[in-house]
Amino acid sequence: MEQTSGLAPGFAQANLAILPQELAGDFQEFCRLNPKPCPLLDVTEPGSAIPKKAASSADLRTDLPRYRVWRDGELIDEPTDIRDYWQDDLVCFLIGCSFTFEAALIRAGVLVRHIEMGVNVPMYLTNLQCAPAGVFHGPLVVSMRPLKPADAIAAVQITARYPDVHGAPIHLGLPEQIGIADLARPDFGDPVPVHDDELPVFWACGVTPQSVIMSAKPPLAITHSPGCMFLTDIRDDDLAVG
Repeated sequence: MEQTSGLAPGFAQANLAILPQELAGDFQEFCRLNPKPCPLLDVTEPGSAIPKKAASSADLRTDLPRYRVWRDGELIDEPTDIRDYWQDDLVCFLIGCSFTFEAALIRAGVLVRHIEMGVNVPMYLTNLQCAPAGVFHGPLVVSMRPLKPADAIAAVQITARYPDVHGAPIHLGLPEQIGIADLARPDFGDPVPVHDDELPVFWACGVTPQSVIMSAKPPLAITHSPGCMFLTDIRDDDLAVG
């Protein structure tokens, strides 16, 4: 299994970022200042890989399909198990993922193209800068879903009820206004077609921490591989508001 979009409908999915304890405070503040791309669902104790709030029987070292390991901002490995990289000072952050609200979109009759195609959602670096915190700074990453105008309106209303998994879109149409030159060439994930009667709709994305980590260049960081999320025990409905 690689990407997890469409899996376990009804349960929240989460992005993962793992950092040494000395950087954890700065990163938690970064998440607080940037709640759209980085809505925190759970934070582990230093040295623990068990997310007590999100899935108390899980092990974040083994329970994702694929990881990315970074040293000094450089990607060095994409393993399916990170026990060989584990350190006693590591802190794990679980960040809400937009895959969670896709089940609600589908229930409302809104078609989600990357799920239909069986590919990963396209994700793009933008020219929008996140609020910095300590050593962490960098551009916002967005995920894109092409929708007909009426479905785009419905999607805004539906996803706004899920602020803990990125909430409502941050931009509709006109990708060049947020620094995206070519929708056919995403920075992460897979391209999907945008038809003439559709708008590209952009949500803040939990891959944002990876771009931030690349800028901060910590001695060690571990993230999920884009699209390869952690499946939590949290019900979608428990994250809905209003």
